[in-house]
Amino acid sequence: MTGTVPGTLPRTARTAARVVDAVKIYGGGDTEVRALDGVSVDFPAGRFTAIMGPSGSGKSTLMHCAAGLDTLSSGSALIGDTDLSTLDDRRLTLLRRERIGFVFQAYNLLPTLTVAENITLPLDLAGGTADRAWLDALIDTVGLRDRLHHRPGQLSGGQQQRVAVARAFAGTPDVVFADEPTGNLDSRSGEEVLRLLGRTVRQTGRTVVMVTHDPVAAAHADEVVFLADGRLVDRMAEPTAERVLDRMKAFDGRPRTRTEGPVPS
Repeated sequence: MTGTVPGTLPRTARTAARVVDAVKIYGGGDTEVRALDGVSVDFPAGRFTAIMGPSGSGKSTLMHCAAGLDTLSSGSALIGDTDLSTLDDRRLTLLRRERIGFVFQAYNLLPTLTVAENITLPLDLAGGTADRAWLDALIDTVGLRDRLHHRPGQLSGGQQQRVAVARAFAGTPDVVFADEPTGNLDSRSGEEVLRLLGRTVRQTGRTVVMVTHDPVAAAHADEVVFLADGRLVDRMAEPTAERVLDRMKAFDGRPRTRTEGPVPS
């Protein structure tokens, strides 16, 4: 796919998503765990950002709260200029449907539907109308033109995840959140999916925020955000696998603190 893609967003300095002074507490009293402890971070529009940190650092919690899948104990989470805490359940559901895409480790495809039907499923459920030019360009980007009438069981794991990526972008969301999207894939298929995410960001101006534990995966991003103990500790532009691995090694051997107990990763 070359040239200007229908539905492309201009590259600007605006922010697609952000959290401000984000705190997320699980439990209480002696069992209280601060999964997020005053995190403020922005995710620029038209960029691919990876979130990394040791197990229990709060990286998945950050993504879930930024995406409106979980609520903060205090602080703010915003999509564009919309503060998620000001929305009731119905409006939050609509915002997630219209402005956010999701890619998870499990492909979450419906086995009885074709590839084409799985890609457009969120739009169909919402009663929306697909932008055919956008979908055609997207299908070519993910390389599924010759698989549209297949069902998920007829595809490899990498192909299924490409369907999931296309589905996440099908509604032209402002931002796509990806939680360990290559966790179930072999290295070759994972590399293909990561290249696909980066290519889609570059060619459409959309935004991807990805949680990963893999330095090689993080190296596909434009920037890496590092968490530890529920806090933002570093940001790295133009990452390489070697630089990310070296930064992660700095976390090894640290004394574990109470915030690193049974915290979602």
